[in-house]
Amino acid sequence: MPAERTWLAPQSQEVVQSVLAKYITLDPSGIQNEIEALAKESHKIHDIDSINLNPATNILNPRAEALLSSGMGSRASLGHPGDKYEVGLDAIEKIEVITSALACDVFGAEFSEFRVGSGALANLYAFMATCKAGDTIIAPPATIGGHVTHHADGAAGLYGLKTVSAPVNEDGYTVDIDALRKLAHEVKPKLITIGGSLNLFFHPIKEVRAIADEVGALVLFDAAHLCGMIAGKVWPQPLAEGAHLMTFSTYKSLGGPAGGLIVTNDAKLAHILDGIAYPGLTANFDAAKTAALGVTLQDWKSVGPAYAQMMLKTAHKLATEIASRGVEIFAANRGFTKSHQFAILAKPFGGGQSTSKKIAHAGLLSCGIGLPGPTVDGDNNGLRIGTPEVARIGMKEKDMPQLADFIVRALTTTDMAPIAKEVKEFRKQFSGVHYTVDLPE
Repeated sequence: MPAERTWLAPQSQEVVQSVLAKYITLDPSGIQNEIEALAKESHKIHDIDSINLNPATNILNPRAEALLSSGMGSRASLGHPGDKYEVGLDAIEKIEVITSALACDVFGAEFSEFRVGSGALANLYAFMATCKAGDTIIAPPATIGGHVTHHADGAAGLYGLKTVSAPVNEDGYTVDIDALRKLAHEVKPKLITIGGSLNLFFHPIKEVRAIADEVGALVLFDAAHLCGMIAGKVWPQPLAEGAHLMTFSTYKSLGGPAGGLIVTNDAKLAHILDGIAYPGLTANFDAAKTAALGVTLQDWKSVGPAYAQMMLKTAHKLATEIASRGVEIFAANRGFTKSHQFAILAKPFGGGQSTSKKIAHAGLLSCGIGLPGPTVDGDNNGLRIGTPEVARIGMKEKDMPQLADFIVRALTTTDMAPIAKEVKEFRKQFSGVHYTVDLPE
């Protein structure tokens, strides 16, 4: 039995101990059966009982999902195509070449690095490629969606970087360029990062790059949440706008397998990143995931613009419908969003995380997020809503009024059971994984 992790929050300790109490009563076959049963329960929660409004997750093309269990994942693949440490990898190394090429094609890049376990690790690779421990970086704060990996508690801090929060333009939910220039000249960063967990309006990447050039810094765009919108060409391409490199997760708006990806047009950076991946931090990696990512990227190359447009249209329509029902949405005066996400002001409902837990009982999955403005003690002040998954299961703009009605009722009432029943029935109308080569609409 593992020792009790006393540093966990009480509710986490309670869950862990409850699971372990059952675990110790099971024989080996019972444990395997329990894991399989829990996997089926997860499918029921996400794909039958609920509608996923969390923009940090998505569903896979079934062909990509099948590749994850194809058996390639256990095959070691150290080294580069044509020069592998092991033998018998002729087919796998061809998959690697195709996937890398597809990543470059989709994101308008000359180099891609897919041997990355997650978006957070992609950021770590980027920090290692551009900085040394002790260097200063400037990164967006949590109030405009800045991610923890860019700060002291995340990859940047663990690597030994000093993060200075960028000054913010609250109305635009991005950095304040004039104040950023002044700050950059004061602290002399090696890297300036932009992008985060909530992106509502276009970021001034060209202006950030100009400032970086003035102080000898590089620019990293974190597209963890925006990668699908960029791939679908409804959001400006950060590399073309001046970013030296771009990192992102591959499972959020991209709808691929869990993992990370880095793209760049800088050959020097690409060479450094290659060495970090192999023989550095990755060495071997999941070849099945690489194959699944390749299928995902071909979907984007073929029908990505249509998917991105539907995410954008449904997000704007859903925000409009929620607002028309009396719930305040952040940046309503600017049209809510130009991406696949928006944020509800959660302070009137007690906070974003607590509200997300409440409406989950109605079959509506979401999450909290930080916003400029009045804070909520012990919680986020925003509730983040996104449309990657609702669009991918076939919802259109015409379905957003009904979805908005569910959300507003869940926010403003206490009895979730009747709403949960209606949500489950509504969810039955939508099936399949849309915006793929096989199901393009």
